[in-house]
Amino acid sequence: MNRLFALLWIALLTGCAAPPLRGTGDLGLVIERASGQVTLVDTSRREPYARIGGFGDLSHASVVYSRDGRYAYVFGRDGGLTKVDMLTARIVRRVLQSGNAIGGSISQDGRIVVAQNYTPGGIKAFDAETLELLSEVPAEYAPGSFSKVVGLADLSGNRFAYALFDGGEIWVSDFSDPRRPRTQRYPAGLQPYDGLVTPDGRYYLAGLFGEDGVALLDTWQPEQGSRRILANYGRGQEKLPVFKMPHLRGWSLAQGNAYLPAIGRHEVLVVSGSNWREVGRIKVKGQPVFVIARPDGRQVWVNYAFPDNGWVEVIDTLTGQVVRTLEPGKAILHMEFTPRGEQVWISARDDDKVLIYDTATFARIGEFTAQAPSGIFFTSRAGRTGF
Repeated sequence: MNRLFALLWIALLTGCAAPPLRGTGDLGLVIERASGQVTLVDTSRREPYARIGGFGDLSHASVVYSRDGRYAYVFGRDGGLTKVDMLTARIVRRVLQSGNAIGGSISQDGRIVVAQNYTPGGIKAFDAETLELLSEVPAEYAPGSFSKVVGLADLSGNRFAYALFDGGEIWVSDFSDPRRPRTQRYPAGLQPYDGLVTPDGRYYLAGLFGEDGVALLDTWQPEQGSRRILANYGRGQEKLPVFKMPHLRGWSLAQGNAYLPAIGRHEVLVVSGSNWREVGRIKVKGQPVFVIARPDGRQVWVNYAFPDNGWVEVIDTLTGQVVRTLEPGKAILHMEFTPRGEQVWISARDDDKVLIYDTATFARIGEFTAQAPSGIFFTSRAGRTGF
């Protein structure tokens, strides 16, 4: 009798159980902005394996990963910071850390998660394991004046660089002692709207919305201060109305050049990665939002703001020409390459679909349904600086 009971108990446990054994290297997460849920995906199988709700306002959301790729940290627009276990497909912890937030980052050693906030302006640092609040840096650029924070990016030495939209500055905060951060300030320009760090972590760039140009800081030699690059790319020309801000975080570095979206213009700027001077411009179909390089640097994929947001164009970096124009669906919001670049996944918000393309043939090789999908984030980001 006892033996029978034991066998039944083992069978019961086996039936309840645990998710299938898998690694994390080919997993990812898709934001479903209208429903407050996320879809977990397997990029090898090209399909979802779980959906999870309870994330609050995901109208503008971003994701970073733990070093091992097991945990995703989802930053919601409502200030929610949610830790997700990618293997068990469940929320581990969630905190509401501000009233209005727009993304975050994770430290070089993976122990600190930092959120950037509009309200109240500033950044907050949390323990990556427990989401305990460790410290915060208010973005008080003048007495009593607080700025929205944008463009947060991780640097070496558990430092973070970010831009103050209202304050017109770049700040670098050192969290070597996570409860007592130290911050340095550098001038940027009028209304820095986004920022990025180069793949080696050396240069931080802040795009300027209020004037032409980009502010650049050498984070290896910050004592030299920031400097302006690309100050003349729009001089004397009238900008088009900007329907959606471009995202510098999706920029590209390929063949030794950087490919950047030009604000209010139907152009992709090509900039030398050695001296940061403009070396070319590529005419494109609309106002670029994301300009993203395939991992090998051979292609750059571009999507656009309204009214051209149903199109995607592909630039060949050898020729500097658009070689393919695609019309994947309605309201293309985001693109993400698989780790070695053989596929690109594209969110078509108004079609409620995620589309998968072969980057060699440009053939559509898969799709699945998602509710108003926007950001797509693969676990391969865990090993990349600035992502």
